[in-house]
Amino acid sequence: MKNIPVNLQGHKLMVTEAPTLKMWENDNGVQEVVTDRQGVQQFVVSLFAKRRAQPGEFAGKGEEIKVTLTADPGEGFEEGAYVQLVDATVSYWERNGRSGLSFRAHGMTPVGAQAPVAA
Repeated sequence: MKNIPVNLQGHKLMVTEAPTLKMWENDNGVQEVVTDRQGVQQFVVSLFAKRRAQPGEFAGKGEEIKVTLTADPGEGFEEGAYVQLVDATVSYWERNGRSGLSFRAHGMTPVGAQAPVAA
């Protein structure tokens, strides 16, 4: 299944590595910028995700996730900043005996900021 909507509202998301252009290495060993089918550059951000505990609950351990952003997130997302993802999705992948989950989002906003409304 691809691009399953994911609700991370019950989690704290902290930037552990600021957003950068997403890169891949081609067959010649040259780094190239990742783009979507329309040629739009993709970005990647590392976030530490931890469940937001309710009073009397144990929050448990968190996990670092890498999220591909389908648009330039802009400025102000430095290490340690708390953010919310805009239209986050998750997809399962499997290749060469390895598997995992990949996260995508249309963008991110600082915690407390109004998320942009989709047109």
